[in-house]
Amino acid sequence: MNKQQLAAKIWESANQMRSKIEANEYKDYILGFIFYKYLSDKQVQFCIKEEFTDAEIKSLSEDDVETVEHIKNNIGYFIAYDNLFSAWITAGKDFDVSNVRVGLSAFSRLISPKHKKLFDGIFETLETGLSKLGDSAAKQTKAISELIHLIKDIPMDGNQGYDVLGFIYEYLIGMFAANAGKKAGEFYTPHEVSVLLSEIISNHLKDRTEIEIYDSCSGSGSLLINIGASVAKHMNNKNNIKYYAQELKKNTYNLTRMNLVMRDILADNIITRNGDTLEKDWPYFDENNSYDALYVDAVVSNPPYSQNWEPANKDSDPRYSKFGLAPKSKADFAFLLHDLFHIKPDGIMTIVLPHGVLFRGGDEGTIRKKLIEANHIDTIIGLPSSIFFGTSIPTVIIVLKQKRTNTDILVIDASKGFKKEGKNNVLRASDIKRVSDAIRDRKATPKFARLVERDTIRVNEYNLNIPRYVDSSENAKSWDIYASMFGGIPTNEIDELNAYWEAFPNLRESLFSKTSEVNNKLKVADINYAINEHTSVKIFIEKFNNAFNNFEAFLKEELSTNMLLVHVPKQEEILGNDIFKRLKDIALIDRYEAYQLLDDQWEAIKVDLEIIQTEGFEATKIVDANMVLKKKDGKEIEIQEGWKGRIMPFKLVQKIHLKDELLSIQKKENRLLEITATYEEVLEALSEEEKEEEDTVNEAKDGFINAEVIKLAKQIRADSKKNGAVLKESYEAKMLKVDKLIKEEKDTKKQVKAEKDQLHLLTKATVEGLEDRQVYELLELKWINPVVSSISNLPKTMVDQLTTAIQTLADKYGTTYSDIANQINVAENSLSELIGELDGNDFDMQGLKEFKNLLHG
Repeated sequence: MNKQQLAAKIWESANQMRSKIEANEYKDYILGFIFYKYLSDKQVQFCIKEEFTDAEIKSLSEDDVETVEHIKNNIGYFIAYDNLFSAWITAGKDFDVSNVRVGLSAFSRLISPKHKKLFDGIFETLETGLSKLGDSAAKQTKAISELIHLIKDIPMDGNQGYDVLGFIYEYLIGMFAANAGKKAGEFYTPHEVSVLLSEIISNHLKDRTEIEIYDSCSGSGSLLINIGASVAKHMNNKNNIKYYAQELKKNTYNLTRMNLVMRDILADNIITRNGDTLEKDWPYFDENNSYDALYVDAVVSNPPYSQNWEPANKDSDPRYSKFGLAPKSKADFAFLLHDLFHIKPDGIMTIVLPHGVLFRGGDEGTIRKKLIEANHIDTIIGLPSSIFFGTSIPTVIIVLKQKRTNTDILVIDASKGFKKEGKNNVLRASDIKRVSDAIRDRKATPKFARLVERDTIRVNEYNLNIPRYVDSSENAKSWDIYASMFGGIPTNEIDELNAYWEAFPNLRESLFSKTSEVNNKLKVADINYAINEHTSVKIFIEKFNNAFNNFEAFLKEELSTNMLLVHVPKQEEILGNDIFKRLKDIALIDRYEAYQLLDDQWEAIKVDLEIIQTEGFEATKIVDANMVLKKKDGKEIEIQEGWKGRIMPFKLVQKIHLKDELLSIQKKENRLLEITATYEEVLEALSEEEKEEEDTVNEAKDGFINAEVIKLAKQIRADSKKNGAVLKESYEAKMLKVDKLIKEEKDTKKQVKAEKDQLHLLTKATVEGLEDRQVYELLELKWINPVVSSISNLPKTMVDQLTTAIQTLADKYGTTYSDIANQINVAENSLSELIGELDGNDFDMQGLKEFKNLLHG
């Protein structure tokens, strides 16, 4: 299974296993064991590379001092054979919780001095928390055994071209965060926010050959890793990136270290600290008493929001002395100033903070004013609400630099761009690209981004609240009084569609004629036909088609022909840039919408490419067992339910290569639908007495009871032999018809199941026997056709939107106020006449008379 499927399977099982243990705690156990497996496998891989025999690997022990030192000097630690993760697995029933305690304890002793800072205490959270997995050694053993067997299949082979381990690790952290409530913010920045920050920073650093990056509140380390990966796309050597991470909470600090180590980052490039960012700044005296000031190319952080801190005695702290101290109850600006202090003159920083930092007064207002006057604030990005786990408050990203040539601030309102996933809002790929491109190009866009000059900010008393500068709200709906009274369509509301009129010359004149200075009438009866048949619209569609006429061939060349050579991390950007280039002179089409259509398909394409590049082209013809979790005796067990293509979807293969078999099944399924419809017809034809009195209809009166129908039909046939034929429209005839349908339905369902089973096995054989030519054809259908098809529909979508807008305008003023008043008048007169026909006592008649008076005003 691919990395997404494996990650989802592990999460599902782990979530079942954790029982009553809090998600925030349980993550430390499973992630800790994954890390131990990584270290064990890495040592075994090193030994194989060093040409150790199997026997020599199995004899690894602390007694062999020379071997221990050799391994420690090369990988930074030593694990005896009996303490290897693989040894725990092979121990089977002999495995015990004591094996883990001994292994973790031994690891702490056998770290090389050079790697002491990196590994020391890294398993402390796991070691001290084992007792929470059960109230007895037996229960702890069982829980740990289940856990290690769950993760044993995670590949940690250095040959894996795609980072399965890293993907699964971050996937699990994200899923635990989603289930950890308010505690989630302590260790996780949502992946999409992380990607946005990465794009902003990597664009600034893309021309550098050596880079240092620092996360002052590192959490799980995922944010730092994503930035490193994004920066590495622009570099020839990823080993020229140095990572600095600081985290206060010990268990979260351990996550940072594990995450960084497992990404195959050189140990010398990982520098971490466990300590309070605000109390223990990084310019510090180390164990050698040497002063090590830290200045880096980029700082990123997502600190805890508006937390208490201690500003006393920090007036002379170089981080704050230029700008002032944040208030005791809100440390937001303390974190910001800390990060700013640590970037080089040509560096950049991004920080995620609550909206309040943009407009709160007092000490924060003073700091903000000084930052603006010192020209440090480069960009402000307003994010959607509910984008972080554990909090619904809207947040902002602030981009700062030490030195800037321009004095304006780019203000972006990105709060409207997201998709809904459960309780949270999630940035889409197009949202991320729209923001990062706006920062790169520093370009104003209505209702999205504005360049605000410092003089304007001064006039606003240094208040940076986004709505003061960017109004992203929808235009208020209004009704034109003249058109409401006399009909027609207001000129100013037609003007609001100006983007269409510019794109489609003369179309407006073809659709509307002026009836007055402020009003128009619709000239055409069929709006849709008039628009689609207009010359300018046809020219627009032709221009779009010409721009994309070789797009399919381009995708084939980029993805299919060169699938083994594609640089997967960069490829989506290459394809996206090509789409943008083609759309450069095409009006109306939102290029980011087109990019999103590409991204909607990209994840599946990316996974396939990673598998093919890692496992070879033959992976396209491999069929895997389809394993699913099922409950049995109250336990989740994994069983096989048929097969699935590692890359080739069975449905696609059937559609292209097994059409006849598929059609045969579809015909029988259609017949089953017809049978169901016939049941309903017969049921409707029964009288209410027949439904009530006979046993053949269920209690809800919406279906037949098959057993009773079969029993009755048998009796009817027996009686008909004695008494003659059954009348055609009689109740008995209807039951015989239902009986026949029941038999046909049963036989047809049996045939469908048999044919589906046969088709499934035939599909398996077809995938395994595909010719290379057929593989390429199928991959084009899977990868390329959906992208080409969805993008080619964009012009039609634009034209349909215009049609809908004009129809809405026509409907909006189609009925005038006088029409409504006349309708009301007719209704009142009709009701008055009806009242006049009523009779009653004196009081009733007085009441009816008053009602008639009211109706007539």
